[in-house]
Amino acid sequence: MEWWYGLTLGAVGGLFGTVAMSAIEVIPWRRWGLTGVFEWHENQMLIVKFLKSSHDPSLCYLGIFGLHLTNGLLGGIGFYLAIDFIDFLVILPLPLLGIVYGFFLWIVTLVPIHKPITGLHPWNHPLGHGPALVSLAGHFAYGLVLSLSFLSF
Repeated sequence: MEWWYGLTLGAVGGLFGTVAMSAIEVIPWRRWGLTGVFEWHENQMLIVKFLKSSHDPSLCYLGIFGLHLTNGLLGGIGFYLAIDFIDFLVILPLPLLGIVYGFFLWIVTLVPIHKPITGLHPWNHPLGHGPALVSLAGHFAYGLVLSLSFLSF
């Protein structure tokens, strides 16, 4: 696969994966609000900080989803680079590799930054373990959808 094609496929697959992930996160958001969806809560806090906004936190949807889609796109490119440069990854079926990649992203990029950004610990969250499980399920769906985009080409 040409490198530019792989990067494009990763970016598009990452966007589709993020849409799938977001669809899973809508129900917990409606139930628990913004703090119940780790990724959206983090993005909201970052947007408010970057823009030095004093707006009501529930009103920055463009920022929340803009960052969410950007992160998903970059994650998809990272997936392509991983499967292109790390030879031993071919031992796993691509859908399983996508799910493992989703877990990797969750453990490496989300869990360590959640408390510093939001002030809420992911394991000792005021809403219990539900938000962490929803976030993990969303990352599994992201990785699966992302990997399936590579299967079709």
